[in-house]
Amino acid sequence: MTVQLSVTARSPRLTRQGLRYLPLAAVVTDLLLVALSVVAAYVARSLVPTSVIPESFSTNDQVLAALPIIVLAWLAAIYVLGGYRPEIFGAGVEEYKRVITPSLVTAAGTGIAAYMLMLDLSRGFFLLTFLFGIPILVLGRWTMRRAVQRARRAGRLQQRVLIAGTEGHVDEIASVLGRETWLGYDVVGALTPQASVKRTTGLGVPLLGESGSLAQAAIDQHVDVVFLAGGAFSSAAEMRRLAWDLEHADIQVVIAPSVTDVSAERVSVRPVGGLPLIHLDRPRGQDALRRAKRSFDVVVSALLLLALSPVFAWAAWQVRRDDRTAPVLFRQPRAGREGVSFSCLKFRTMVVDAEEVLADLHAEHGYSRGLFKLDHDPRVTRPGRFLRRYSLDELPQLVNVLRGDMSLVGPRPPLQHEVAQYDDDMARRLHVRPGMTGLWQVSGRSDLSWSEAIRLDLYYVDNWSMVQDLVILFRTFRAVLTSRGAR
Repeated sequence: MTVQLSVTARSPRLTRQGLRYLPLAAVVTDLLLVALSVVAAYVARSLVPTSVIPESFSTNDQVLAALPIIVLAWLAAIYVLGGYRPEIFGAGVEEYKRVITPSLVTAAGTGIAAYMLMLDLSRGFFLLTFLFGIPILVLGRWTMRRAVQRARRAGRLQQRVLIAGTEGHVDEIASVLGRETWLGYDVVGALTPQASVKRTTGLGVPLLGESGSLAQAAIDQHVDVVFLAGGAFSSAAEMRRLAWDLEHADIQVVIAPSVTDVSAERVSVRPVGGLPLIHLDRPRGQDALRRAKRSFDVVVSALLLLALSPVFAWAAWQVRRDDRTAPVLFRQPRAGREGVSFSCLKFRTMVVDAEEVLADLHAEHGYSRGLFKLDHDPRVTRPGRFLRRYSLDELPQLVNVLRGDMSLVGPRPPLQHEVAQYDDDMARRLHVRPGMTGLWQVSGRSDLSWSEAIRLDLYYVDNWSMVQDLVILFRTFRAVLTSRGAR
């Protein structure tokens, strides 16, 4: 694997100008949305009869004068609380927090001001303003984030990055930044603690010198961000000098500790005596075995079995109509929790002798290990193509969930020969029940490599939360409708 560099594809000056437009675009968008919510609340309240909300409401000068004041105060609160800082755009929940918190502050300030100044401000108008405004603002930021991420994947709105640290740590950070292209980080080079005769790291990142000259290299390379990975400096004094040297340069300094694939919920920073200590919560694999998750699985799978019974009948009829001599369901041994084998149920989508010809396909396509998927598998039947495209073949696994063999969300249920290839790290994915869906599915399904599928499963096990399960279920529905990665 090599890091994709684009240092000559785009002018650093043009890149920075594009990045500077993000806060301005956010200001204009927020202004329009806040103004829309205030006007909509005013109109909606004027249309509601007093029999529904028993209070007087009239288009007096006092109410009209309050409209632009609320809009300006709202935008000012977002600005003061950091809602337009360039680094918050495009990733993380912080962007949404810095819209929601100022909105609540504005609501509180408006209420206090109306009380202290004895303004005749309608309670209905006040309530509707923020009931409309907060969701609309969050939706606006979400839409803007999607646009920014699409632009970054297309190579625009990139931030030029220089990484300092030992070669191993540099490659670790560079691999994450290269994989998550939506973050918009373009790695232009790296510096190591000691000079190297090599021109690039093992991952292909250009080596530009020693980390002692990091400040000058960052200025010469016109970078936007400097990442400090493990081993960048031998003392805290050197790191302070770097901050001093870049004090008047428009360059961010980011400390990247050797902690990857850890969710934000498990990480907290606690400054003690001027030393920022990073606290890492324990992995959450055991939490995924608790009764709350199992109860959720039982209730939801039972409801889905009842609701989707017509789909089950239709799918079974399609399979039976294609081959009346073959069974409708395909039972395949899979490894469940702690490697215990169980029969994974699916609607049959392949010819009856699919397993017998599998070895020939392995040899023909040079398969050695991991997932085996073909774009046009000759074993798939005519109705099987449709069932696979929309993942309808996996619906019988709801029975596996109800029986306790599987969960609605979890790692992909592996074959026993795949488990035989696991090392100690990979075996961690067997600590929880396998799932009908999971991060592996909503992140690409069959388009993922073997190593990427394993990485996502391990991430899920270590960072499990009920909220994450709900998000994955929602994203699964979207992935199934678009047939992304299905084969």
